[in-house]
Amino acid sequence: KLGPYINMGAVDAQVRLELQKEFDEIQKVQKEIQKSAELQKKLDSQLNQNTVVKDELEFLEPESNVYKLTGPVLVKQDLGEAKGTVSKRIEYISAEIKRQETLVADLEKQLNKHKESVSKIQAKATAVAH
Repeated sequence: KLGPYINMGAVDAQVRLELQKEFDEIQKVQKEIQKSAELQKKLDSQLNQNTVVKDELEFLEPESNVYKLTGPVLVKQDLGEAKGTVSKRIEYISAEIKRQETLVADLEKQLNKHKESVSKIQAKATAVAH
């Protein structure tokens, strides 16, 4: 699990523990980034679906019947209410996408810090080994 090019016989236990801790943190952050990316993909899909619905609602005449699926039942809904609901949903999803983008940027900064720590620890271990 530990990085390449290190003579592990010459590296003391403390350095190995530090390296392992950093590698564990790197894996943890990578999993969080992957999870966030999957959520972002899902949110993008929802945003696209809601944008299509909003566009379709714009084509309707004011007296058109609009139905909302609630569980297994179609419930009649006012056109203005439907437009408002879809607009609010789009706002919420857009804000959530922005939040996920910020989260990923922060996680990538954490990831880079852990990678830098690994490089420093490996350099220290290599210096001790020689």
